[in-house]
Formats: sequence, C-alpha cells, structure tokens
Amino acid sequence: MAKVAAPGTAVLLVTANVGSLFDDPENLQKNWLREFYQVVHTHKPHFMALHCQEFGGKNYEASMSHVDKFVKELLSSDAMKEYNRARVYLDENYKSQEHFTALGSFYFLHESLKNIYQFDFKAKKYRKVAGKEIYSDTLESTPMLEKEKFPQDYFPECKWSRKGFIRTRWCIADCAFDLVNIHLFHDASNLVAWETSPSVYSGIRHKALGYVLDRIIDQRFEKVSYFVFGDFNFRLDSKSVVETLCTKATMQTVRAADTNEVVKLIFRESDNDRKVMLQLEKKLFDYFNQEVFRDNNGTALLEFDKELSVFKDRLYELDISFPPSYPYSEDARQGEQYMNTRCPAWCDRILMSPSAKELVLRVSVCCPGPGCRGTWNAGSGLARW
Repeated sequence: MAKVAAPGTAVLLVTANVGSLFDDPENLQKNWLREFYQVVHTHKPHFMALHCQEFGGKNYEASMSHVDKFVKELLSSDAMKEYNRARVYLDENYKSQEHFTALGSFYFLHESLKNIYQFDFKAKKYRKVAGKEIYSDTLESTPMLEKEKFPQDYFPECKWSRKGFIRTRWCIADCAFDLVNIHLFHDASNLVAWETSPSVYSGIRHKALGYVLDRIIDQRFEKVSYFVFGDFNFRLDSKSVVETLCTKATMQTVRAADTNEVVKLIFRESDNDRKVMLQLEKKLFDYFNQEVFRDNNGTALLEFDKELSVFKDRLYELDISFPPSYPYSEDARQGEQYMNTRCPAWCDRILMSPSAKELVLRVSVCCPGPGCRGTWNAGSGLARW
C-alpha cells in the first residue's frame, strides 16, 4: 500500500572521521560535539544520519570508556532531546582482524516524524522504528545492516587495515533509500603517490569503491536510491598539483646513503635566494604557503580533484563549497591549520546515485510504489521531501 509522502521532511547527512576525538576527549570531543549540536540546531532535521570513521581512535582498547561516554552524550544530551528514536551501530570488535572496520553509524529520528521504517536484510522486509537501540561488538549477525571489511590484498602495504563499509536501508513516507558509511584506503607514502598520475593508491580506492557500488545494486534486493558518505580518502592528483605549485622551482633529490632509496624531494625557487617552497617525504608535505589551500575554499585546486571522474556515470555530488577537509591539525589551539603530513584534499564526501540525485534536485519526485510523491531540496547535506 502506497501513502502520500509527508511534506517538509528534512533529512541531514553528516560524515566525520572522529579518530582524534578519542585521543584528546576533554578538548577535541567537547568542541566537536558543540559544533555538531549547532548544526542540528541550525538545520532542525527530522531524520539525521551521522557516519563516523575511525570510531574509538587509534588505541581502541584504551579508548573504550571514552566511546561509551560519547555515545551516551549523543543519545541523552539536551540538544538531542527531541529525537526520541535512534539506531546506533558501532563496530567495536577490535580483536577481529578479519572483520573490524572501526565504523560507527548513528541515526536520529525527530519526535514529529511518523511512519519511518528500516529494512531487515535477512527477512527482506521493513520494520517500523521505535525507541533507541545500540548495536555493537559483532555486527555481522545484525540483520538490519550489511557490513564488510575490504580484503587485505586490496591494500597489502598496511598490515592491519580497518577499511570497509556499513549499509543500512530506510523508508520515509514511502521513499526507500540506502545509506552507506564508507572508509577507503589512504596514501601510505607521499613519495609513492607523486610517482604516477593517477597514483597507485587512487587505483586501490577505485577498486574498493567499485566493489561497494556493485554490492549495492546486485540482485539480492530491490534497487533503491543510495547515498554513500564517509571518508573516501580521495587525494588531489599529487604529480599534477606539485608540478603546478612548484612551476618555477628546481627539484633536489635526497637519497638514503645505504639503500640509495629516495627519502626526500626538495623544491626550491629558481631565484629569490633559492627559497624552499616544498619538502616532500613519505609522511611530510611541507608547502611554504598554506593559504593556497584555504583561499576561496581551495577552489583553485579543484581541478586536481580527479578521483571521482572514474565513477561519473554512477555517482554524483553537489558542488563543493568548503575547503579541503583533511588533514586538519589535531591540536585544539590550531583548529584551522593543516598538518604538514599530507597535501590537503577533500576526503570527506557525500555522494549519491543517479536516482538519488534526481530525488535531491527535483521539485517533485516519484518514490518507489504507486501514488507516492514528495520533494527534496538539498543544500550543504540537508534535504527535504
């Protein structure tokens, strides 16, 4: 039975790599939550999805108490009191190298929102959402989601990668859609990334993302619109951006005395007293003028953001209107500064399927099921239908 879509349902999608929050909870976590609550207050969504990556931080076992406190704060804070239903999925099984992804997916439902359902992948049916529930430890047995960790051979350089995805499916006012929390592979070395265009790491990310998209549209379940948002670790094309930033520079190569391996590249201005413009090492990207990454939200660098072009017929996103999201300083006193470890890039993204794009951009959309109609006007990750 199809129902008429309730008008004005606001949906907010948020993604954040929160690993550093558990390393310095007193400062970073407090500031992060304050900003998050401000976003909620500003947009006042009826349905909100928060996708977290590296949940629990680098030293997960030592951070368990911080994890519990963070979750309780989100579910019981005064700022969230109007959200009387919630679903929380935390991959806490850090002892399982085979399955652990360190992903955390939070879904909040406003008290005014009626008739929202979540899909049971095992029973292949929707179930009405009521109350607040937290699922953790072993999520593989939870029928309300699909979770996978990428095979180790996708990224052999990393002995114990946590990268993977969690998929949930929802139905609001008879509109069905998938929400996928994803964390793709990083660049292990700036020097390796610089060698080819596109880099070898870009190819690894393409393989993993393609695998996820194939899973979403396989024949096991009805096809619906989908939103994939998380930490894609997309990087600017290193070779192109370095050559552009250092057009008038000369390059000095520094090699290890014992192995002759390249350990550092130094780019100096041809004149101006041979001033150092950029130093590049495995985990160092030290460019002399950080403002280029922040000016006009880094728009001048968007031409080097090429990784999504491989999926141009399968994935879309709204125009980027924010500066590179990675790697910001983890020092609370330098929140607007980038660390000199990587070239700043747009790693945190909200991508959507062709049908989801239509859902976002059309004034009126037709949802799964006869007689369903609704609208979804999007901006900055906020949607209404």
